[in-house]
Amino acid sequence: MNHLHAYWRMEYIEAPREKSGGKPFTTMPALGDDAAALIIHRSALSYLILNRYPYNAGHLLAVPFRDVADLSDLNAAERADLMNEMIIAKEILTAALKPDAFNLGFNLGAAAGGSITHLHAHIVPRWNGDTNFMPVIGQTRVLPQSLDAMYQRLRAVADSLPSKA
Repeated sequence: MNHLHAYWRMEYIEAPREKSGGKPFTTMPALGDDAAALIIHRSALSYLILNRYPYNAGHLLAVPFRDVADLSDLNAAERADLMNEMIIAKEILTAALKPDAFNLGFNLGAAAGGSITHLHAHIVPRWNGDTNFMPVIGQTRVLPQSLDAMYQRLRAVADSLPSKA
């Protein structure tokens, strides 16, 4: 029998779950350490963060700074800024990882898979042939690079983007 070790997965399994009312997406930007929080880019009203439990390598989240639960809770400026962060995420991922495609989306509500009520968009890079038997049969995702290494790679690209302010 062959064994596949995904040691990083235990961190997720054993991580304490946010108590009702926990606000990780508002506390992480306030840490003052973007590398520790895995924040890739900040704009005036939202930010990009590397997903700690990604579907694919480079999986980013676009998150408004203000704590809102639904798209309709955003004002016009926040909507435009969040969409711009999604576009910046796509540019960063394209330059750094050269994916063939992207999945972008929101999980609005628990039944849709929204585990954190703070609104956030998923930007998931995809490659031709990136789907295989591992998630289906092995219940395991294979990620080719650590989160720290991926953070450094994406942050370097984000830092090189011309300022659009």
